[in-house]
Amino acid sequence: MKLLALDTSTEACSVALRLNDEVLALDEVCPQQHSKRVLPMVQQLLSDAGLTLSQLDGLVFGKGPGSFTGVRIGVGVAQGLAFGADLPVFGVSTLAAMAQAAQRLHQASQVLAAIDARMAEIYFGHYQLDDTGIMQLQGQEQAIRPELLPALEGSLNYTAVGTGWQTYGALLQQWQSAKSTDIMYPSARDMLTLAVPAWQAGSFVAAEQAEPSYVRDTVSWQKLPGR
Repeated sequence: MKLLALDTSTEACSVALRLNDEVLALDEVCPQQHSKRVLPMVQQLLSDAGLTLSQLDGLVFGKGPGSFTGVRIGVGVAQGLAFGADLPVFGVSTLAAMAQAAQRLHQASQVLAAIDARMAEIYFGHYQLDDTGIMQLQGQEQAIRPELLPALEGSLNYTAVGTGWQTYGALLQQWQSAKSTDIMYPSARDMLTLAVPAWQAGSFVAAEQAEPSYVRDTVSWQKLPGR
């Protein structure tokens, strides 16, 4: 199994390559530089592995939520590469990828993932580890003001990931106590972990079917006086 994953949905730019059970990964925090960095990073990993795009089995991309521009860049680059090499694709949630990182790095089983969505909102998802070691979404991902999050049932040991916990930490900890981590951004490495079951299940699709997940479908813009 040879899969390439890339993500540009947040301030980080991440690329990872899976060769059977071996994973090569590059992660850089480079705000507003994704369009310049992602293709050289892809080329570097392929070169290090001695592979060409056409030798891959599929492409994995971060489908969001995150920056609108970043999500579009990631989906567009994945589609372009997939079209050129005639590869199927699969989109992975950025929130799910961070939850999977919490399992990989901290053996977490209950994860509260939150990305700062600006406009006083977060992109939020609650994930729980299943019997196969994969994080599964509980309920749905949403764009929401932190103070409007519904109460969680039970007193489980939750782990916190994402920039939302950095921006709204006091408010979120007051809502639900959770173990802090240094996981701020999604990594393509963890997207590969989530994509393997999809590959085995035949869930990859043609490049033209690649779709982003903005979660927040509309953005309110306020015109400046006199404009």
